[in-house]
Amino acid sequence: MGVSENIKYFLQNEIPSNVKLIAVSKTKPIETIWEAYKAGHKIFGENKVQELTDKYEALPKDIEWHMIGHLQSNKVKYIAPFVSLIHGVDSFKLLEVIDKEGKKNNRIIDCLLQFHIASEETKFGLDLKEAESMLSSEEYNNLKNINIIGVMGMASFVDDEKQVRTEFKELVYFLNELKKNFFADKDDFKEISMGMSGDYKIAIEEGATIVRIGSLLFGERNYKI
Repeated sequence: MGVSENIKYFLQNEIPSNVKLIAVSKTKPIETIWEAYKAGHKIFGENKVQELTDKYEALPKDIEWHMIGHLQSNKVKYIAPFVSLIHGVDSFKLLEVIDKEGKKNNRIIDCLLQFHIASEETKFGLDLKEAESMLSSEEYNNLKNINIIGVMGMASFVDDEKQVRTEFKELVYFLNELKKNFFADKDDFKEISMGMSGDYKIAIEEGATIVRIGSLLFGERNYKI
C-alpha cells in the first residue's frame, strides 16, 4: 500500500476516534508528506528543528506540526511562531525559553512534560519528583505563555510486552498524579503521548490519547536525507 492507503487504513482500522494519530514524517521528503496531506491527514511530527521549519515553509499552513524530538533551548525560537505542540519538555529551563518565545510571538504554546519511563539511560525525561518540584515553584507560576496539557514518554525498545505495558501504565499514573495535585480544574490537561510503530497497540490499550507512527505509514526512514 502507498502512503495515502496506509493513512486511511490506520485511521479506519487501527486508531480509535478518541486517539490522535501523528504521522511521524522525519527524514521523509516533501512529496511524501504531500501524499499524506492529499489523503486528508494534517497532523505531522518532526524531531529536528531545521527539518521542521523547512517543511513548515514548504507545505500548507493548515498542517498541525508537532515537535516530538529532544528540543534544545537555543532552537525554540525557530518553531515558536507556528508549532502546535511540543512533546518533549524535560526541564524547567526549556519551559522558561518556550514561555519567552511564546510571549515574543504573542502565542500560548501547548506543551507536554516528558517523563523517563524506559529502562535505557539514553532517553530523556523527568521523574515524578522533579515534575512536582517544578510545578510547585513560584517561577513556574510566573509563566504565562505556556500551556501544559499532558505527558509524553517512550517505552523501552524491547520485545517484552509486559515491560512495555508496565512502563506505559507508569506514564498514565504520572498523568493522574499531576492532574490530581496540580491540574484538577484544568480540563485540557488530559493528553498522553505514548506509543510508536512497534508498540502503539499496547499504548492505546493502556490509555494513549496521542500515538506517534512513522515507518508503518511512510516506510523505513531514509537517514541519508
